[in-house]
Amino acid sequence: MKKQSEHFRRGCCAAGRCALIVCLALLLCVISGAGCQQLGEGLNVRPRALRDVPADRLAFRFEPDVDVGGLPASFTDEEVEELLAPIKADFETRRAEERLLRTIVSPDGQRALVLYEMAEMPEGDFRLDLYSSDGTFIRNVLPPDISGTFAQSAAWSPDSQQIAFIGIRNAAAQPTPTPPDPLASPDAALPATTAPTDAAPLPSASAAPLIAPVPTFNTEQIYVGDRDGFGLRPLTTRDGLIYFQFVWAPDAHAVAALACKEDEWNARRTENKTPAGRPRLITPDGRERLLSDNLADTAPAWSPDSSKVATAFDTDVVIYDVLTAAPTAAVIALREPLLTASTLYDARLLQKAGTETTANGNNSAATKKIADATIPEAQPVAVVTALSFNPVVRLEWTQPETLFVQTAFLRIYKTEPVRNYPRWHVLHLSPQAAVLS
Repeated sequence: MKKQSEHFRRGCCAAGRCALIVCLALLLCVISGAGCQQLGEGLNVRPRALRDVPADRLAFRFEPDVDVGGLPASFTDEEVEELLAPIKADFETRRAEERLLRTIVSPDGQRALVLYEMAEMPEGDFRLDLYSSDGTFIRNVLPPDISGTFAQSAAWSPDSQQIAFIGIRNAAAQPTPTPPDPLASPDAALPATTAPTDAAPLPSASAAPLIAPVPTFNTEQIYVGDRDGFGLRPLTTRDGLIYFQFVWAPDAHAVAALACKEDEWNARRTENKTPAGRPRLITPDGRERLLSDNLADTAPAWSPDSSKVATAFDTDVVIYDVLTAAPTAAVIALREPLLTASTLYDARLLQKAGTETTANGNNSAATKKIADATIPEAQPVAVVTALSFNPVVRLEWTQPETLFVQTAFLRIYKTEPVRNYPRWHVLHLSPQAAVLS
């Protein structure tokens, strides 16, 4: 009996030691797994999305002269904006004396901004009404002392909750005269003809106007309002600056715009150049963040995730952070790659023109012009003689990692734009490679 008890105790001790070893092994596995997980997370330095990458940490790959046939239809200059049929019919039947300019349907498809001209309005100015998308008139938006301008800039916010346009003081608007108050001055002279004693008293001028008054300015400012056409107010209030080319952020948290002084605007016009302005961000409360002191030729372009905005200065594309507390910027210098690509582009044009000339037996003047301007093979590529080498005129940011860049020769002659050598290129964006220590 004693031996059996001793054997039992030894078995229990052995079982206890085995259980302890198993527990320790499991604990070590858990600790080891946690350590491996932390180490793996530390080594995985690649961000989950490009929105998490600061602008100055972006890398790029330049792809010149992409096939135009594969681009979205909105990229082509031939795309014509159609007027909404029910609203067009309403103007043709009820408002024939007014000329319909644009109909801008809200992203949710329920309402439309209507831009139109009235008789004797200055060229380029417009009035603004709100319609439902089925052609039902809702209300006038603008008070009489404000005129809309830059019709192509008017837009809905992406969430369909706000409208925005460029407005300026209407110099032709006259304030409504206030009828004299006979009780204001007891010594006022009586009129020559005294009214009958039983005449009805004059109505008081205390009724509120149909459209609430809004501050106006001598230069073009950005105005915003709600989806019902109410709450109209100036988003910018810097009289003396001309605001233009504003673009909503995809999440509607801000707008990016260009602005310049009047003398800078006029100087560009005398040179037949398109307007250029300093890029800036504007929040819904009217606060501005100036992005650069240099004049940009290109309208800002937002990244699809609203984390960055891009613009261009001549042949340089610049990307700015928007959402971070410590924003950065990145300059993508494209002069050399564009020059190299333009030289090859002109050579292809020359070869194509030469082939057509040989087939037709006719040497055209255009072919001779290209041949005279082409760089000889013995000359260095860096000499700027390529006819197709031009600055950036347009940016389209379709995907977080894909930024389309258009270059062209662009001038304004007699209010009509002249665009030559339009070419589309692509910037493929990615995070810079990180060195692990």
